[in-house]
Amino acid sequence: MPIQTAVELEEVSHVYVNSQGAYLALEQIGLKVNQGEFVSLIGPSGCGKTTLLSLISGLLIPTTGSVRVSGELIQEPTPRVGYMLQQDYLFPWRTIYENASIGLELMGRRDSAAKETVLELLHDMGLSEFADRYPNQLSGGMRQRVALVRTLATEPDLLLLDEPFSALDYQTKLQLEDLVAVTLLARNKTAILVTHDITEAIAMSDRIVVLQPNPGRVLAAVDIPPNIREALPLKAREEAGFHNLFHRLWGYFEDMDAEGGK
Repeated sequence: MPIQTAVELEEVSHVYVNSQGAYLALEQIGLKVNQGEFVSLIGPSGCGKTTLLSLISGLLIPTTGSVRVSGELIQEPTPRVGYMLQQDYLFPWRTIYENASIGLELMGRRDSAAKETVLELLHDMGLSEFADRYPNQLSGGMRQRVALVRTLATEPDLLLLDEPFSALDYQTKLQLEDLVAVTLLARNKTAILVTHDITEAIAMSDRIVVLQPNPGRVLAAVDIPPNIREALPLKAREEAGFHNLFHRLWGYFEDMDAEGGK
């Protein structure tokens, strides 16, 4: 079967305008992500990573250029795209099951099939026994798993992950990386991750896109070698070539620092 394009950005630029004037956040971004691919966006602060996710999700409309998801021109938020943030934003007065079902409720899907989808995802995330509990009864890592269930329950074509592990302790972060990787692979989901953690990007991705700032532009795209790409994130860190790849990516940051200091 031919490879299908899940996400396509063509010559995307975005300008923010406020009382201080206009600011070019992104310039001439071209990016394609294939169906089932996991791509990470890395780069220094101010390179437009989160702006890029907002454009792909339809929360922002590009000043110039176009964004398509599964061939559909994105001009407003769409159920095709699921967005998982650093904070879980669970409602404290709703049970875990009720929190996980919010997206489906907003779509008007309250039937038995929708309920079964949520219960199955909670089971896959090891949360079945907590379905009737409340967010304050769960750890941070468990709450993020609920947030992932909520995102996956609406069956989006694409998942956007904006530093979803950064607030977690290191052990929980590594465990959740593995769980997310297994879950997305089993469902053949396409994902774009924004992270400041280069090791996380290498361990989880098929490809890494490096952005440079002022304005945000694509500096490089790096394919992850098969032995690292096919391992779970925790084991990937032990694979041959991992550290060399880290230093290669770190080199881009050093070059940007040196360029900015001139």
